[in-house]
Amino acid sequence: MIKKVLLTLGLSTSLLLAQSARDIMDKVQDRDDGDNIITNMQMQLIDKNGHKRVRDMKTFSKDIGEDEKKLIFFLSPSDVKNTAFLTFDYKDDAKDDDQWLYLPALNKTKRIPASDKDSSFMGSDFSYSDMTEPVLSDYTFKIIKESVIKRKTGKVKVWIVESLPKTQETIDETGYTKSIAYVRQDNYMLVRAKFYLKKANRIKYMDVKKIEKVDGIDVATITTMTTKQGKRTLHKTVLIQSDVKMNQDLKEDMFTTRTIEKGL
Repeated sequence: MIKKVLLTLGLSTSLLLAQSARDIMDKVQDRDDGDNIITNMQMQLIDKNGHKRVRDMKTFSKDIGEDEKKLIFFLSPSDVKNTAFLTFDYKDDAKDDDQWLYLPALNKTKRIPASDKDSSFMGSDFSYSDMTEPVLSDYTFKIIKESVIKRKTGKVKVWIVESLPKTQETIDETGYTKSIAYVRQDNYMLVRAKFYLKKANRIKYMDVKKIEKVDGIDVATITTMTTKQGKRTLHKTVLIQSDVKMNQDLKEDMFTTRTIEKGL
């Protein structure tokens, strides 16, 4: 009956599903994730032999209209101390996101060009392109199926959505030829993903391991990103957020290259 109505309207089932998939991803990006936030963050870098390096950071983020600005300061260990990262994540699809990295050893602020955004962020399994939200108009979306994933708090229903870049330019900038997103149906939170890399037949697996409510908002407090080649794990990154504070008095003029050069 539904299909018959769609055909009467001149719409195919595949077109409706594509639109529904895009609606889901729109709601992922529009989900309330807080504002004026200060957090402590720990980055654990784990190599293929299980050796772990730990980096401590402090992050600040603020919504400016529909845009988001974020600062990340590395506090330890000594080889990365005072390194800082600034990103402007623009809602306008026609506007490229801006990113800068301050390197204290060189006393230099480096702007991250689009050609480098598929590179590793500070030796982690996250890339510079992962540090901002994707431009949804650069992709086509399809719902693969609905499913259930297990969590310590119980089972949650998810949509599994495939994203395909429309152009080679997007593939080159992100480094991904395809991605599969697992989106919770109850809160539109991205809780798992697979990213297919354009080089070396590798796949990155993102998984939100722990979610906590802060001021009524769901916050991913433990997230992993694991790079694999076949069944072999090449590297893993664990991000742990703690002492998450929302609705802080953060001024817009804090989010500048001068701030990352000056430090905390």
